[in-house]
Amino acid sequence: IIELMTLPIQYKNTLLLGSKSPSRQMLLNDAQIPFVLVGQDADERECGWAMPLPQLVATIARHKMEHVVLPAGTKKSDICFVLTADTLSQDMDGTIHGKPDDRADAIKKIQSARGGSRLSTAFCLDRRVWDGMVWRVDARIEQIVSAEYTFVLPDEWIDIYFERSIGLQTAGAIAAEGFGAQFLRVVQGSYTTIIGLPVYEVREALQKIGFFS
Repeated sequence: IIELMTLPIQYKNTLLLGSKSPSRQMLLNDAQIPFVLVGQDADERECGWAMPLPQLVATIARHKMEHVVLPAGTKKSDICFVLTADTLSQDMDGTIHGKPDDRADAIKKIQSARGGSRLSTAFCLDRRVWDGMVWRVDARIEQIVSAEYTFVLPDEWIDIYFERSIGLQTAGAIAAEGFGAQFLRVVQGSYTTIIGLPVYEVREALQKIGFFS
């Protein structure tokens, strides 16, 4: 991760990531896409949680984008690229799961995932131009990618799973990377979507929006 204070004036080829997710940071690092973290103060409770899962994650990702806190540009026509995302899972009973409230809630979410889960990750990608006062949106790409999976974590493995994974910080308490990968029984769709960012689609969007130019 590049610290923002060490960046050159031009942000054009460094992605500004409005996410604290360690999984998304790992995926971008693995893909060798340079990025720095920026803040965002969105309140996800303001979004309509009665919406279907795909529309809900798209709404939250867009809401995060509208609340990112960006460093100022230095001259007119400076360009930056900003990415926000959201991931939620849904068990076969239709209950939508975000990050667990506490350890007890995490255990309930893990147990509900044994019968299979649906998951959607949405991302919002902006190209912005500095007009001398604020960053103006020059182009935006929004996309939703969904997958299904079965994560079977036996009760006797739960404690060690919490010790060796980031499950307490992830949607549905499911960390399907690292230590948790050994409990991922079935995946239908994008594996990186389950982790927290559909890397193939993000790379395509970055190329389309001019990030690699």
